[in-house]
Amino acid sequence: PPRGSMRGNSSSSLRISASSTGSEALRHVKRTYKEALKRQIASGTYDFSDPLVVPYREDRRYRSFKEVKLPQSKAVIIYMMDVSGSMGGPQKELVRLESFWIDTWLRSQYKGIESRYIVHDASAREVDRDTFFHTRESGGTIISSAYKVCLELMGKYYDPSEWNIYPFHFSDGDNWSDTDTQLCLRLLKDDILPQVNQFSYGQVDSDYGSGKFLTDLLTNFNSEEEIDNLVTSRIQNKDRILDSIKDFFKKGR
Repeated sequence: PPRGSMRGNSSSSLRISASSTGSEALRHVKRTYKEALKRQIASGTYDFSDPLVVPYREDRRYRSFKEVKLPQSKAVIIYMMDVSGSMGGPQKELVRLESFWIDTWLRSQYKGIESRYIVHDASAREVDRDTFFHTRESGGTIISSAYKVCLELMGKYYDPSEWNIYPFHFSDGDNWSDTDTQLCLRLLKDDILPQVNQFSYGQVDSDYGSGKFLTDLLTNFNSEEEIDNLVTSRIQNKDRILDSIKDFFKKGR
């Protein structure tokens, strides 16, 4: 399906239909009458001055049940958070607050949403929800490690033909090296963006982080018209959280 539409799996439902065979207890009176009326009109035996309709055996219709496949959307939100040393307590708190409200709002609006959580410094790992919102780790920053774990989750559990995939990455924009940043850009362009509905990057201001990663994203992707499912947002403080959430959802993907 085209990006931006809700992909889905199917669930079963029963729909009442009509059949030419069945039990007399299930005879569909209206459908039987209609079939008899159509036959008489087609054969020229219907008298408009004496509108008597007499069903024949071949006119009889009976209620039957048909299994119908109903589309059912499935979505996964993959949260990634930088917990490196340059991300101080205030920066991590901003990320947790915004992630919490995104998660809470999406769960209130949609059924069947799955959430996965990844934290990273110089390496990345999947964690549970409680660890994501409370961990206090620190270290260097290799952003590509998070993107690789994200891709592993997608490849193992979330077929993009069946799932709506929404990764969110939050960082202060500091990365270990330009070499790793180039790797991140390749992973995004070649592997992640072609499979997801939208990739959202939120950058918090930090006295210790360079903030360069946001600039690199904007420089490398904004000029490429074919890439329209990458959304970025800068989160300076708590007052900016609501505006940032609006940035992420404004495209309605």
